[in-house]
Amino acid sequence: MKVSRDSKRDRRALALLGVVAILVMAYMYWPESDSTTVVAAGADSIPVAERRLSRMRQLAVAVPARQQALQEAAGELGKREKGLILADTANQAQARLLEILRRLARAQGVEIRGVELGQPKPFGDDYGEVAITVMLGARIEQIVNLLADLQSQPELIGTSDIQLTGASEKQKITSARMTISALVPRKLIPEKKGPFF
Repeated sequence: MKVSRDSKRDRRALALLGVVAILVMAYMYWPESDSTTVVAAGADSIPVAERRLSRMRQLAVAVPARQQALQEAAGELGKREKGLILADTANQAQARLLEILRRLARAQGVEIRGVELGQPKPFGDDYGEVAITVMLGARIEQIVNLLADLQSQPELIGTSDIQLTGASEKQKITSARMTISALVPRKLIPEKKGPFF
């Protein structure tokens, strides 16, 4: 039996059509490697995702309380930093501190006999400290009142050293040497340099 040319051609066309049909079906229904990985990973990590979601919900609930605490802390810090002596240089801050001390001493009738300027130094990581040492002559109650007035000032001022010497018997005048310190912004304090600079 002799096969005609048309039938050979038809068979080849059918075979080619079958191969193309198989390739098209394979392409359409064959899962992609990325989607398989994602689906497998998603199916394996459902408990992990649920724990993560639970943790995120707990964090989300805590956010408003933390923001409120942060705002309160920032407000408190702002109130306290109003007590810093603001100046362009550490020397100007010392001059302002001396001005405050002279005003308070005049109000108590205390005589300032001498002034020494201390070396500005760091106070923690964010602030600096300037100090002055004054020699006073006054009755003991005047010195006590001066110390009380210092503590009631809005500026962050305090005594770091007090030395009292005996009073004269006639006038009951006591000589005092006091070191008064105040807090300033850290930028006013010069950076210490190493021994080779």
